[in-house]
Amino acid sequence: MATSIGELRLTWAGILLGIGLGGLFDGVLFHHLLQWHQFLSSRRPPVDMFSMRYNMWADGWFAAVMWLATLVGSFLLWRGTQSVRIWRHDRWFIGTLLLGAGLFNLVEGLVAHILLGLHHLHGVPDPAWDWGWIGIGGVGLIVVGRWFRRLGTRA
Repeated sequence: MATSIGELRLTWAGILLGIGLGGLFDGVLFHHLLQWHQFLSSRRPPVDMFSMRYNMWADGWFAAVMWLATLVGSFLLWRGTQSVRIWRHDRWFIGTLLLGAGLFNLVEGLVAHILLGLHHLHGVPDPAWDWGWIGIGGVGLIVVGRWFRRLGTRA
């Protein structure tokens, strides 16, 4: 638990950086490199140029929001390190980054994949892919992140 304003800033910095970096990882890997899906590909399959442009536009807004989370997290990190000895909190902060990335994957997976059906992990509505990613990339990262934070608290 954060005990000072600096540690509170570092907590939010790690969560926002984890969300931003987790979202950017998702966008770069699944949207661009593997081309498994785009942000709205289940709502408007990219079968023609208009639909492809629409999906790229939605992906652009998704990336902009993730970049903004990363920017705000970076600012909070900078402010937090002015009052906290960061080198004593490396495992704690890495855990917070993992916790933020896991929170992003959990919420985005449940909302965009399951509830709204905006897109699916592997481009087809196969629940095994979506639930697998929610379990590993969401819940798994949250558990590992909390474990790292506990290790850092004890250090």
